[in-house]
Amino acid sequence: MGAQIRVYRQKISSTTSMRKIFKAMELIATSRIGKARARVAASTPYANAITRAVSAVASQSEIDHPLVTEPEQIRRAAVLVITSDRGLAGSYSASVLKKAEGLNELLRAEGKEVKTYLVGRKAQAYFDFRSRSYSRVWTGGTDAPEFETAKEVGAALLEEFANDFAEGGVDEIHVVYTRFKSMVTQEPTVVRLLPLEVEEQAVTESELLPLYEFEPESEQVLDALLPRYIESRIFAAMLQAAASELAARQRAMKSAGDNATELIKKYTRLRNTARQAEITQELSEIVAGADALSA
Repeated sequence: MGAQIRVYRQKISSTTSMRKIFKAMELIATSRIGKARARVAASTPYANAITRAVSAVASQSEIDHPLVTEPEQIRRAAVLVITSDRGLAGSYSASVLKKAEGLNELLRAEGKEVKTYLVGRKAQAYFDFRSRSYSRVWTGGTDAPEFETAKEVGAALLEEFANDFAEGGVDEIHVVYTRFKSMVTQEPTVVRLLPLEVEEQAVTESELLPLYEFEPESEQVLDALLPRYIESRIFAAMLQAAASELAARQRAMKSAGDNATELIKKYTRLRNTARQAEITQELSEIVAGADALSA
């Protein structure tokens, strides 16, 4: 009986320590989510402005530019998957990877090859564990992304898009990330970046795209604008993913802390029950011994 009490005490002690860790991680995520949301809000005006500019150039000029022209046949697609570097965020990374798997199956069903690019150690571990190939991976700082990383990712994808199919190039680029809607809702999302679909980038019907005069030619304007457009869209996706990761981690750690509290209460009741049973047994033995002596 004493051994059972010691087991419960050890469980209470270990669960209490884990609850402290969960609480600390919840507080860290809570303190950082505000900054992450502010970065998302700060990046939105620039992303919207450059999107409107690119849409205006593409829609107001009849040009045959590879970045805005749908190819006759799409044979290979690049898929950028944005996950987290760390765990303890519930189903955050798993949901993104599931969305990416669905996209890959759809692309392959359409007869397209898929080249995968990864952001985050969770995605890298997922592909390494299954011995599946990927072209490049970027890790570090997924919960606080830097623009330089987004610029590097965009340059790598644009280089692949510019290459011919025979040289390993791709005909379209997709991004899979988690869109931050609220502290409760984060939605895995797929966006096709290239070729640019003006219809998807259009603003509300009450707004009109601005009119531009191009100097030099509109093709050269697109050459200058679209790389920055890709960088801004990728960086915006990384910021959305970072805010989603922190929100998911905060929620997961709060749930884990609440479960740890319930476990501590359960183990405490079991320990007290075992202790009471031990006392009752000792009293019974004392009474039985006294009765034997008096007899």
